[in-house]
Amino acid sequence: MSYMQKSPWVIHFDGTGCRGCGSEVKSCLAPSHDFESAGIKVTDNPKHADVLLITGLVDNENSGLLERIYDNMVSPKRVVAAGACACSAGIFGECSSIVNGADNVVPVDVYVPGCASRPENIIDGIIKSFEKVLEERDGAAEDDVSGEKEESQEENEDE
Repeated sequence: MSYMQKSPWVIHFDGTGCRGCGSEVKSCLAPSHDFESAGIKVTDNPKHADVLLITGLVDNENSGLLERIYDNMVSPKRVVAAGACACSAGIFGECSSIVNGADNVVPVDVYVPGCASRPENIIDGIIKSFEKVLEERDGAAEDDVSGEKEESQEENEDE
């Protein structure tokens, strides 16, 4: 199944920092890059999201919020860290109030490097992460179908 057959729903978490990567995410909504043409939808509700996109710094104050957003997402779910700050805390890594990368709070599946990350790379990272969601869903669907086949075969043998 191609990612275009189902649109990835993305929730964006913009931590603290210069807001450069957050601005690049906003550029992804503009006609020049256009999330929609890549089949990407944006939501503010974690229960509707397939992909959590993290930009900016994760600090001691906002790490709890990030964790709650992730916990409220329905499985299968994936996380994309975009930009140096989200990936590794960038130049702020030595600060005591900064968590050294989003992966210390939630599991990150795709890292998009850069300061700030380019919109094309952010879109590519979301698509790569969503392909993993689809693989997981397809695997679960195949397990369900094979389980149903086994049950029906057992019923036929009983008759």
